[in-house]
Parts: sequence; structure tokens; C-alpha cells
Amino acid sequence: MSDGPESNARPLEVWLDGRFVPVHEAKVSAFDAGFQHAIGLFETMTARNGRVFRPKAHMERLLDSARSLLLLESLRLESLVDAIHATVARNELQEARVRLTLTGGPLNLRVEAPGRTDPTILIHAQPPTPTPETLRNEGIRVVVSDDRLSHLDASGGCKTLSYWMRLLALQKAGAKGASEALWFTVSNHLAGGSTSNVLLVKDGRLLSPFARGEEPEGAIASTVRPGVTRAAVFELARERGMEIEVRPLDIDDVLAAEELMLVNSGWGILPVVAVEKAVVGEGRPGPVARGLHESLEQLIERETSYGIDPGATDEDGSAG
Repeated sequence: MSDGPESNARPLEVWLDGRFVPVHEAKVSAFDAGFQHAIGLFETMTARNGRVFRPKAHMERLLDSARSLLLLESLRLESLVDAIHATVARNELQEARVRLTLTGGPLNLRVEAPGRTDPTILIHAQPPTPTPETLRNEGIRVVVSDDRLSHLDASGGCKTLSYWMRLLALQKAGAKGASEALWFTVSNHLAGGSTSNVLLVKDGRLLSPFARGEEPEGAIASTVRPGVTRAAVFELARERGMEIEVRPLDIDDVLAAEELMLVNSGWGILPVVAVEKAVVGEGRPGPVARGLHESLEQLIERETSYGIDPGATDEDGSAG
């Protein structure tokens, strides 16, 4: 008896610590720091035309976080990028959602050899989950998370494996019929969505809270992650002649926005038409969000078609 249309599909393989293994055979140590204590980082990327969009920028962010959190001093950036593209090619995917997970590795190795760093690196690629066009055409509703972020959290601007509270907020949002949860800091400043950066449009300007590393001298550390797609949207906005204003934003700024949009590597740009019961702008997707999303799609298509990866250095570490 047939197992259905997926029975003849080629089994996916993942890249695990330097070799490809079938996904059902991919295993890590029970003592792995990621499993034991959520010690690790991850990056989620999008692939088109068999190539990942701006993988160097993603890996630079990962390595910056690894160094700042004392997880690892160095990894070979170019080797990681090569492994990412090899994983997409190995699975014969033209379009894919790609994730690289980096953990502190087996904790018992640290006990046996203090100071030793032997990380676990896992890369997997899978067909993307399409974003329903109704969400782009009609916009989405978001709620405000009950929890708050603190600038005293050293990992605040990093994509760590400690994602439970963000996913819980997302689950609670879904129970209320919303698609995302907006997070604010303990000082009531906008930080972002559970899985996205947040951008506002007001008086022809594109507004964003400071991301980690963008703060003015003497300012408190930001809890906002410096998104790769966010940076690409900034480039596109400048090409359209828009002024970009990066500053602290609060709920009043959010509610007064003419347009509100969520940005990440998975869905690109999603327009928000309501925050809780408050209508954003005219209550429908605005022209800026639509235009920027179309431009972003064109940018991704162009760069992946020609293998372009701008805006990243070629420097890499000495180990990894």
C-alpha cells in the first residue's frame, strides 16, 4: 500500500559538525549545553534560486553575539557560509528556510578539559512555509505582550536559544486571534515582535527603535536585535528617498503611526492594521509597506540569482 505522495520524496539531510547525516539520524549529546541550559545561538535565513540571501551578514551577527556572550572567540565565517550553501544544495532546494544552530557543545568536555570549546553546529534546510497572501493584502492584528524586556540583560540583542517566553507570547497572541505580540522594555519602549523587527511610518519617515550596537554614546543598551532583513529594508527605503529615524519609541508612537510593519527573514514585510483594538492608520495595508515588500522581493531575487552577498566583510576567525 502506498504511503502517499510524500513517500517518494528525497529524505532531508542536515549538516552536523562537519558532515551530512539523514535528518532522522541527527543526534547531539545528552550533555549538550544547548539541551541542558539553552546555551546557544541561532540564525534563520531564506534561500531563493538555490542560494541564501545575505548569509555573511547573518553569520557576522551570529559571531558577534558568540564573542560578546563569551560562547566562542572565533569561527571561520566563510566556512560557515559554505556549509550553509552546501546544505541547501545537498537537499536540492531552490527555495528554503534555513537555520543554523550553534551551541556550547557537550558540557562534560568542559569538565574534562577546562577552557576547551567544542561547539555543536547544526544546519538544516527545508521547504519554506508560504505566507498567505491574505495577510499581505488585508494586514494582520497584533497584541502587546504582558512581559517586558530589560536593558540589563546582556543577551538582549542576541538570538539565543532561550526563546520560550517569546514563543509563549506568540501562542497567547494566537489565542486572541492575533498574528504577533509586540514587546516593550521595562521602561515602556518598543523593542520588537516575538519573532520580528518593528518599523513605523510617520510623516514620510521610516521609524525604528535602536538595535543593539546602534545606541548613541552613553545610552542604555538596546534589547532590539539588529535584523539582516531590517538592514535591507533600510537600504530600500533610502533608495526611495525616505528619511530613516532611529530613536526610542513608545506605545504612543506606535498608535500614532500611519503604517506599522513587521520584518523578518521568513515573511519579509507584513503590514499591521490593528494593535489590540486600536486601528493603525486607515485600517488597511499602506503604500509604503506594499512598495518596500515588492522591492525586497526583487532584491532577494536579484542577489540570489547572481550570487551577490554585499555589505559583509570577508574576515574570519582562526578556529571552528
